[in-house]
Amino acid sequence: MLIRPATENDADALWSILEPTFRAGETYPIPRDISRHNALAYWHSPAHEVFVAEDATGDVVGTYYLRANQQGGGSHVANCGYMVRPGATGRGIARAMCLHSLEQARARACGFRAMQFNFVISSNERAVKLWQSLGFAIVGTLPGVFAHPRLGDVDAYVMFRTL
Repeated sequence: MLIRPATENDADALWSILEPTFRAGETYPIPRDISRHNALAYWHSPAHEVFVAEDATGDVVGTYYLRANQQGGGSHVANCGYMVRPGATGRGIARAMCLHSLEQARARACGFRAMQFNFVISSNERAVKLWQSLGFAIVGTLPGVFAHPRLGDVDAYVMFRTL
């Protein structure tokens, strides 16, 4: 698998990952009816450094962004968002992207010393288990803050690890 910076030519591939995830409304607190333009603008926010994961055939099967979690006194903590293309789950793509993001965060001149996930949906058990296996701890629970389309209100976790 190759993980590389995203380019403008990746827009269609990114949309093919973002759209079904956002439309499902089960793992990201993004409006389910978000437009392609707004979804791509969100993913490519000015503070986001965006990467894509390609499989052996060159297909984009995942994406993530890396950014500072906060500005000023919190800018030494990184934050990421990850997505895997539907149908490509269970192949280690999210794990590879997280490991890559940890390496990228350590390598940044800005001095990232930790990584924090602000809003991990508790019902996304695969992601919670994966992040924990990579050293992230649940350091906070936000009770009932996510309106899951099938499960109703569920908790979200704040997860953290040092680099």
